[in-house]
Amino acid sequence: RLHGLGNHGRAPQGLKIREARFAAIDFESAGTAPGLGDEPIQIAIVHWNGESLERVLDSYLKPSRPVTWAAREVHSISDEMIRHAPTLTELWPQVREALRDRWVVAHGAATEKRFLNVFPFHGFGPWVDTLPLARAIHPTLESHKLSDTIQSLGLEYQLSDWPTFRWHDAASDAAATLVLLKNLVASTDLHDEPAEILTRPSLRAYFKARRK
Repeated sequence: RLHGLGNHGRAPQGLKIREARFAAIDFESAGTAPGLGDEPIQIAIVHWNGESLERVLDSYLKPSRPVTWAAREVHSISDEMIRHAPTLTELWPQVREALRDRWVVAHGAATEKRFLNVFPFHGFGPWVDTLPLARAIHPTLESHKLSDTIQSLGLEYQLSDWPTFRWHDAASDAAATLVLLKNLVASTDLHDEPAEILTRPSLRAYFKARRK
């Protein structure tokens, strides 16, 4: 298979949440502009091993086009910083190893899934998206953006030991996603529930709160 893992990349099924191994992934991008499709320019993968978080991959990526001004204003990554970076395809062996046999976590996972589609049939997953999870468990928050949710729940202190933490840095955002997941699991006492429930949160209360 081209860049394929088949079912060998997927995490085992039938596990309790406390038994599952999680890997959060985050990308920063070059931004969109007329005639320019979006491309990743930074990738990070962080593992949740029991109580600890471990950065296992953190790299700039070389795109085929310049970074837009609007994107640079968000993440402060310039063309010069990524001029000699590897491409995402060149990092495939590290990506494959970092995500193999783990539940893949992202906040608003559509972007991460889209960028990983450069590896057809990669087989990673199951996916846990902390955005609908946060909406299901805390439906009345004004914003469910990652930074806003972390701040609303008072979780910034859990990131104080993360080296050089800053929002819109891929490794920092991946770590924050796992901090959020840990809190969502702990606050609802889900540790002994099947891990599959993380993939299908009910948004009924969220949509009800939105209507109000």
